[in-house]
Amino acid sequence: MGESGARASRSAGTAAGLSRAVESVFRRESGRCTATLIRVLGDVDLAEDAVAEAFEVALTRWPRDGMPDNPGAWITTTARRRALDRLRRESTRHDRHVAAHRTFGTGDPTGADPSTVGRLVEELGGEQVEVVADDQLRLMFLCCHPVLAPDSQVALTLRLLGGLQTPEIARAFLVPEATMAQRIVRAKRKLRDNHARYRIPVEAELPDRLPPVLAAISLIFTEGHRATDGSGLVRVELSNEAIRLGRVLADLMPDEPEAAGLLALMLLTDARRSARLDAAGALVPLAEQDRDRWDQDRIAEGLDRLAPWSRRVDPGRFRIQAELAAAHARAATFADTDWARIVELYDVLLQRRSDPVVAINRAVALGELDGPAAALLALEGLTTTSVSSSTPTSRGTPPGPISWPGPGVRPRPSRRTTGRSPSPPRRRSGGSSPLVARRAEPGRPRRSRPEVGCGVDIGRGAPTGGST
Repeated sequence: MGESGARASRSAGTAAGLSRAVESVFRRESGRCTATLIRVLGDVDLAEDAVAEAFEVALTRWPRDGMPDNPGAWITTTARRRALDRLRRESTRHDRHVAAHRTFGTGDPTGADPSTVGRLVEELGGEQVEVVADDQLRLMFLCCHPVLAPDSQVALTLRLLGGLQTPEIARAFLVPEATMAQRIVRAKRKLRDNHARYRIPVEAELPDRLPPVLAAISLIFTEGHRATDGSGLVRVELSNEAIRLGRVLADLMPDEPEAAGLLALMLLTDARRSARLDAAGALVPLAEQDRDRWDQDRIAEGLDRLAPWSRRVDPGRFRIQAELAAAHARAATFADTDWARIVELYDVLLQRRSDPVVAINRAVALGELDGPAAALLALEGLTTTSVSSSTPTSRGTPPGPISWPGPGVRPRPSRRTTGRSPSPPRRRSGGSSPLVARRAEPGRPRRSRPEVGCGVDIGRGAPTGGST
């Protein structure tokens, strides 16, 4: 290869590297930039379009000028200028419409309110728009507004906060791209028609408003942990994005134990990622995983996030699930697993809600503790129909006070020999979310064994820390 060919090859490699870098910045910064501009503009579409245009400019300029030291600030500033240009055009168009109406009695004198446009132009025309951390929290609650269906909440969260494009979201939901595009458009229109406010809910509203946000992040992680689409069983980019959103939520709401519980659950579950698949891409059961390959940094962070809340009574389901994952993470070997603790935690989950999948997980743990006969006895009363009828719901009903064993408390042995069966499961209405549906697809690696006891809370699809 001649010198010119080598230069061309280097240039192509640099351009490809910058394209990947821009994509990485887009995933990391687009939600923050969009959230900030929505606060200033009061318009989701205008903010989203301005951020998208800013990244188009980045793809042109960064290969030529190099990536800026602070890519996020560069994107926010460029998006602000783009929005400002559009608002100025809107203001000029309004003036033209008014003049035409006065002169000829035609044209539409309505349109953008000049006072509103003037205010926005003045605000955007400053040196910079302040990026407020709470903007992302406001956007989370907007995306998960109760007027939207759960699938729309997740899709809008992925689009506006996660930086995923419509084709990627459509693949996650197993629907055509056009269908997903319409779903996102309808969700935005519904928010606008219902005058959904761009704000953080007050404390009295949080019991109803926070669970959908947690559920949306949980479903994103679950799709990454056990992918429903593609040839692989894991989608790392979705798992990472869910953990990023979970960190944002937990850091912005430090007094919310369920936010900390969800983040801890995701970190402790994702810590096993590199040991979950064998060379052929098949799942490796928990008992056979090489624990030296577990990510100790993620385990440490997960345990740290969970520790401040471990002695609080009346835990939420994400905290309980995180405690389950922590019990597995603390065991140096599979033989060291504290199965008594795990059975006790599943008992607490069943006190919150009678769920046949949780009952199966409990039976598997009980089998490890007391043997197969105890497990089979605990499964009495469960049927295939009752398990398949347990479908995702938009949010759980807040439970009454429950018995919380606390960290490290072991149950009495007599309770483990009674073979207590779970309460009969309730049938739930509504269809299964495509994000947690499992389909057999040509070319998809087969699991090494059925994932009974894998710890999937079918009520929201969140991993509860089991066999993989």
